[in-house]
Amino acid sequence: MNTNRELFEEMAVPRAVARMAVPTMISMLVVVIYNMADTFFIGQTGDPLQVAAVSLATPVFMIYMALGNLFGIGGSSAISRALGEKRLMRARSISAFCCYALLMLSVVVAALSLLCMDGILKLIGASEHTYGYARQYLFYIALGTPFIIFATAFGNLLRGEGASRESMIGNMIGTVVNIVLDPIMILTLDWGVSGAAIATVIGNMGACLYYLLYFLKKKSNLSIRFRDFHPSSVLAFSVMSIGVPASLNNILMSCANIILNLALAGYGDTPVAAMGVALKSNMLVVLLQIGLCAGIQPLIGYNYGARNKKRLMKVFWFTGLCAVVMGTALTVLMVIARRTLIQVFIDDPEVIAYGIQMVVALQLSGPFIGLLFLCINTIQGMGKALPSLVLTICRQGLIFIPLIFALNRIFGLDGVIYAQPAADYLSILVGAGICYLLIRALDRQIAAGKEEG
Repeated sequence: MNTNRELFEEMAVPRAVARMAVPTMISMLVVVIYNMADTFFIGQTGDPLQVAAVSLATPVFMIYMALGNLFGIGGSSAISRALGEKRLMRARSISAFCCYALLMLSVVVAALSLLCMDGILKLIGASEHTYGYARQYLFYIALGTPFIIFATAFGNLLRGEGASRESMIGNMIGTVVNIVLDPIMILTLDWGVSGAAIATVIGNMGACLYYLLYFLKKKSNLSIRFRDFHPSSVLAFSVMSIGVPASLNNILMSCANIILNLALAGYGDTPVAAMGVALKSNMLVVLLQIGLCAGIQPLIGYNYGARNKKRLMKVFWFTGLCAVVMGTALTVLMVIARRTLIQVFIDDPEVIAYGIQMVVALQLSGPFIGLLFLCINTIQGMGKALPSLVLTICRQGLIFIPLIFALNRIFGLDGVIYAQPAADYLSILVGAGICYLLIRALDRQIAAGKEEG
């Protein structure tokens, strides 16, 4: 059995943060490598249209991951809080509920994706030049939807009980399989974007197999047994109240990406391809920061459930310091290596010129973007549904999407390129304000509990 009481309650905060965050960051680094590998090998075909097609299809893939996060992040938050309250059977029921709800959801989504493929391609802005490639890619991704959703969800669920290392291993298995298959399927077999999609699906199948074996070997406090599946409105709410905002964040990111691509497409297919490459490069900064902050969410949730504000705040401030230091270092690295990063993916002069400008623009918020993810994961760890929903809608909905339209109208292509860092800074301010109010509310709850005692 996986017992982590010392980790959650007694271990020195820097060590506990490292224990939880480092495996998650490694998982995210592997995701970065996987995404870069996909784009790199597709770029080796020498066809910017295939690169653009994958960039257009990426938001749909993100929606599938968002559905995994619906139960993965929501379930992880509920599990860590239940363990903090010493309610083991509730944690087991939550994990079983997530497992079987995922099964039903993924089958429905796969079927709808295949039936509505042409409508999806029109919605994401595929042009007559990229339509065929985007359709090839999405067809195989849609077939593998259940594996993509399961791998995403269970990687998060294991972190809820402190099994960050096992979560990392599953993620790495999926990614390594993908990376090994990419050059074979994309270049050797000459399957192009279809090969990239097939490699992605097989990689996620490998991750799912590892997570299944983890549960079958009874190494977990959690459960995927049908006998522990007890659907109830209370259980569903505990998962969905955090899962919906977390999932909505990914969905809004996908919608924002679609709108961003549509705005860029007004200036031709080349800016779309360039932004796709720039965003892949920027994933190193963003996903490592997400990994750091997602890793500590169970620590936040457990100590919030245990009403241990002192330890919760130590985790919060130490993680914030790490986020700023790491973000600054990564930003400097990205700016210095900007041309090399773009050239690695594709050797097209026009794409490179646009890509360099876009990489620099995206790094403007790099030193502090981790603070936004820290706020998001702290709010989710506390199980605060409404504040989490508000921050999610603000970042990708109420702030970023309107900025794309406004800055495009005022500054043209430059405005579209600089919309993301502007939205990031505004969102950081909103997130900091929400966290401040929630921490003050926790003080009042603890004081009230002492008075009652």
